[in-house]
Amino acid sequence: MSPNVTLPTRNTESHKGDFGRVLMIGGSRGMAGAIAMSGIAALRSGSGLLKIATPDSIQESVASFSPCLMTVGIESKKGHFSSGAIDQLLEEAEWADVIAIGPGMGRFKSQQKLVETLYTELPQPLIVDADALNLLADSDAALAEHKGLRMLTPHPGEFQRLQECKTTDRETMADMALEMAFEAQVTVVLKGARTLVTDGKDRFINRTGNPGMATAGSGDVLTGVIASLVGQGLEPFEASRLGVHLHGLAGDIAADSVGQTSLIATDLIEFLPAALKQYQAGP
Repeated sequence: MSPNVTLPTRNTESHKGDFGRVLMIGGSRGMAGAIAMSGIAALRSGSGLLKIATPDSIQESVASFSPCLMTVGIESKKGHFSSGAIDQLLEEAEWADVIAIGPGMGRFKSQQKLVETLYTELPQPLIVDADALNLLADSDAALAEHKGLRMLTPHPGEFQRLQECKTTDRETMADMALEMAFEAQVTVVLKGARTLVTDGKDRFINRTGNPGMATAGSGDVLTGVIASLVGQGLEPFEASRLGVHLHGLAGDIAADSVGQTSLIATDLIEFLPAALKQYQAGP
């Protein structure tokens, strides 16, 4: 099933500011690669400007993954964001058209209030992924309390924490995701072998992808893709549908090249250009 979403066109007078200012928030000591992959995936998906806000103690490590990454160091403690980082992050967020938070953050209690504040207060679209979802689940925040558009991208375990449930039945989880999206007025991307995207009214089941994508960092790449598409002007439900399709398509092309067993997350980034070209070429 195609997502039936058209990528924004690019005219000859375009400049980098026309394709979105994306701010990625994440990383911690030992997990610098997660937020770096998200950032590189966003650039490969068409973002014009990207900035990674990461703990100052690992800023150089994050920047070292690619010369294309613009980074800013945020106040940290023991390798992760400190509780006092919120003011600096809110200031950095003023620059952005879209923000993503979570990859590589770690589940440190000191970051709980930080995630809750950004989720409820930011006026821009926000993608919440990985450890930010766990921190949100641990907080007192109500999912319906937010000032801007929100996209939540949980895998089944993260979804269970958000919903405080133990069910592993996929159909039950899908129904719960639809209800959660409707009640909280968010877009939910319930990841899995057939990722579900829903805004509480409509649902999309993704058909691209393969078991080789069950590898560390795959979700971080998806976060970057979706953030990039929102920054380029797509609505959250559109961006999420197209994002999971392209992510899976890149995985299918990668599997054809390197095999499912050897596939790693950076292969998804490498084959994103081919996935984009194939999608834009049409059936």
